[in-house]
Amino acid sequence: MTESPRITAVVVTYNRRDLLLEALAATAAQRRAPDAVIVVDNASTDDSAAAVRAKFPAVELAELPHNTGGAGGFAAGMALALDGGADLVWLMDDDTVPEPGALAALLEARASHPGPPPALVASRVVWTDGRPHPMNTPRPKPFATRAERAAAAAAGCQPIRSASFVSVLVDAAQTRRRGLPQADYFLWNDDFEFTTRLLRGHAGLLCPASVVVHKTKTFGSTDADPGPRFFYEVRNKIWMLRSRAPLAPGERILYGGSTLRRWARTIARSRDRGVLGRSLVKGIAAGVRTRPRPTGEVLAAAGVKPPSQAGR
Repeated sequence: MTESPRITAVVVTYNRRDLLLEALAATAAQRRAPDAVIVVDNASTDDSAAAVRAKFPAVELAELPHNTGGAGGFAAGMALALDGGADLVWLMDDDTVPEPGALAALLEARASHPGPPPALVASRVVWTDGRPHPMNTPRPKPFATRAERAAAAAAGCQPIRSASFVSVLVDAAQTRRRGLPQADYFLWNDDFEFTTRLLRGHAGLLCPASVVVHKTKTFGSTDADPGPRFFYEVRNKIWMLRSRAPLAPGERILYGGSTLRRWARTIARSRDRGVLGRSLVKGIAAGVRTRPRPTGEVLAAAGVKPPSQAGR
């Protein structure tokens, strides 16, 4: 890694033009701006692509022919960033507005960490009123050693085991070794699967000094009532727990138990338990009977070629 790494920001969007433009303006206004910005447009129908071309002509715009979901969008964006020679990739949703020092703080934390550079550094995510956003709280690393906690503290951070795609700075070399996000997840758990896979055996940090605002419509956690989309939560979590790459055997038991409790809580709080019950059954069947298509196959269908040594 060079002393001045090449940083590419990747923003995935779908029909949120105004929020996207706000996110891009905040990204351009960073005290340490990224060297390149890639916007992956998941076949939006609100003229998002035209607005980006008009207001941010320097942004690389990847217009996908169909909606590949957040999972496909981030896989495509990371593939393009790696092909472009990125050393670090800064991942953000289109409703993420970083404060001016967000990227600089991530870089400072990364540089201050003793030993090998962390595989990723995540921002502190708040909602529009300044409260910590429960949807994007990274999972602390269970059973972190004293040395791991001390190394993270030296960088002003905490050790984590996973993070969301709402502002996370990812090491490109480790991504080439471990693979792109699972594009076939479409929605939900793609960031959990990718970051746990990337962090297995490597350090990950939550950097409180790096702050971004996640402008979701409502304030809530991942166990808020998802309606029919609960199918993706169930199918993808089963896919992930069946895989040996992201989690060690003991971790699969730990997170499996946590998942069952979260599903029970989600269904209990739902106003339409019938919808969630049917989605649960469908998700379990799909998760057990099928496996995700290789990311390279999903990206090829969207016209994106995975970089060498980075497709799964």
